[in-house]
Amino acid sequence: MKAHLLSALMVALLASTGVHAQQKTSGVDLRDIDPAVRPQDDFFLHLNGKWLAKTEIPADKASWGSFEKLDDDTKPQLRAIIEAAAAANKDKAGGPEAQRIGDFFASYMDEARLEELRLLPLKPDFDRIAALNDKTLIPGLIAHFNRQGYTAPYGFAIHQDNKDSTRYVADLYQDGLSLPDRDYYLKKSDKKLAATLAQYERHVAKMLTLAGNANAAADARAIVALETQLAGLQWTKVQLRDPVKAYNKVPLNRLARLAPGYDWKTWLNDTGIGGKTDYVIVGQPSYISGFNKLLGKTPLATWKAYFQWQVLHANAPYLSKDFVQENFAFYGKVLSGTAEQQPRWKRGVNATDGALGEALGKLYVEQHFPPERKARMEALVKNLLAAYRASIDTLDWMGPETKKQAQDKLAKFTTKIGYPNKWRDYSALVVNKDDLVGNVRRAQVFAYEKEVNKLGKPIDRDEWGMTPQTVNAYYNPELNEIVFPAAILQPPFFDADADDAVNYGAIGAVIGHEISHGFDDQGAQYDGDGNLRDWWTKADHKNFAAKTRQLVKQYNGYSPVKGYFVNGALTLGENIADNSGAAIAYKAYLISLNGQPAPVIDGLTGQQRFYMGFGQVWRAKIREAQQIVYLKTDPHSPDQFRANGTVRNQPGFYEAFGVKPGDKLYLPPKDRVIMW
Repeated sequence: MKAHLLSALMVALLASTGVHAQQKTSGVDLRDIDPAVRPQDDFFLHLNGKWLAKTEIPADKASWGSFEKLDDDTKPQLRAIIEAAAAANKDKAGGPEAQRIGDFFASYMDEARLEELRLLPLKPDFDRIAALNDKTLIPGLIAHFNRQGYTAPYGFAIHQDNKDSTRYVADLYQDGLSLPDRDYYLKKSDKKLAATLAQYERHVAKMLTLAGNANAAADARAIVALETQLAGLQWTKVQLRDPVKAYNKVPLNRLARLAPGYDWKTWLNDTGIGGKTDYVIVGQPSYISGFNKLLGKTPLATWKAYFQWQVLHANAPYLSKDFVQENFAFYGKVLSGTAEQQPRWKRGVNATDGALGEALGKLYVEQHFPPERKARMEALVKNLLAAYRASIDTLDWMGPETKKQAQDKLAKFTTKIGYPNKWRDYSALVVNKDDLVGNVRRAQVFAYEKEVNKLGKPIDRDEWGMTPQTVNAYYNPELNEIVFPAAILQPPFFDADADDAVNYGAIGAVIGHEISHGFDDQGAQYDGDGNLRDWWTKADHKNFAAKTRQLVKQYNGYSPVKGYFVNGALTLGENIADNSGAAIAYKAYLISLNGQPAPVIDGLTGQQRFYMGFGQVWRAKIREAQQIVYLKTDPHSPDQFRANGTVRNQPGFYEAFGVKPGDKLYLPPKDRVIMW
């Protein structure tokens, strides 16, 4: 049976990718290899050493690598699209969508208008906060903040019900902090985090002063104290990874039990949730109860200052120059270590992209995504799925019953490549050329209403969670889908002129990574229909847990910044995906050779080029302050460990580079975590 499966897969692979004889380039960037570092000791540094030594992180970036460079490369492309839309609008030839794109960007670039307006666009919000004479009005204000996209003590999102994937539901979640993670408020023993918190308080005071608050210093102290109390109530990032504990179905008429005396009726009506559903999912019930108690004991004046600050914080990038500069001084320089702010045109492109992403995406795809690229990606995805099917049957840690369920889930995977089948309609969005803050807020409300209006309606399986111009990819367990936007399908992830080996190591491992999220410690809790359901036997749970504990231990030992370590539990899902994706992509590559030897190109074997394709994807440098932010918040491991931490678990890497005991990347076979 196994031989039959592999033979069929070989035929499919050759039919879809049979281009070995035509492809001459290795796809490996040989210029940046450091021969002084052995690949067996530090694969990341060997592959990228010269690049790391000569490359400076751009002054307006917190990090710089494969992802950031591709993203930066799309900015001039998007700017050209925007300016063409503006020109078409000027000539009355572009239609209403071109007008929206051009006018939104123009409103961002009109700095003179922003200096003239200063805080005037925020007056309605400030007036509402000033009129807050009783805490009973706070639920309505929070609903308003949710609608506007401002940070509030709690928020909500519309998505599929995790236990009934045929319907949409509102999911309440903890929120309210202006720093990246609760640790910034609570870890007083960490000198760097404590210093950041002190600088944050000074920043809040400066922003309030700019806004004319005569009590800015005292209000800033009160705001930081309040956010610290909210942080103390919050679940940790690791706790938030448990979808079962986060699934707490609460009928609307029982919310009062969770937060006695809180005016849920006003909040539900003002958000638009009321009348569209009869229940919500409360992600962190203890937080909601704790917030309600904190609401009662915190002075109204403190809440008013907090809400004033959040209005300023949300709108700071779209105000006059003094607010923009102070906002960057803290969130750019202090928090991320970035030396300079991005040029205004880039920020304008980002803002326009955020508001009209699919309108831009439609034009981006027309100009920058050749159809043949999508076709070749479809073939690669098909090959990786086939490799997963074959691999499931050979697993020694998964029993027959669970394997059957795993195959069923894999068969139900949906793949989306490049761009959506249908584009978002922006005709209801009003954009004015002289009203940046208004444009941003209307775009936020437009997106908000689109989400709330999903309640009670059929699931939209054509919707995308990313725009085509996004350099990223994702797996959605509720739709059981893998999604690859057009912009990531470029070198070093996908090189149409390169030999198959490097593409399997790069985009192939990315595909494998996203597929494996369906079977990581979180995704494996969902079935093929997107429902949170335990489909594993007890024995297989035990085997899987043993492997994941071993992986957590491995990554806990990695330290990118002195005194700071990777959180193996927080990054577990992504570490599983990195290791599994590389393993499956490698199997798919070997099968694609159809028993024939891979060509040697640039003195490198096919096996070596595969792993080098994988390793060069993670080429990156990052500022220390930003690295600490990521260690606290990012479920991905730092880039050097996504490379080194993965390959040391791959038997093929040992074969390709002759890794032996005594080499720094060597792990004894019993310590290697092999999941696929």
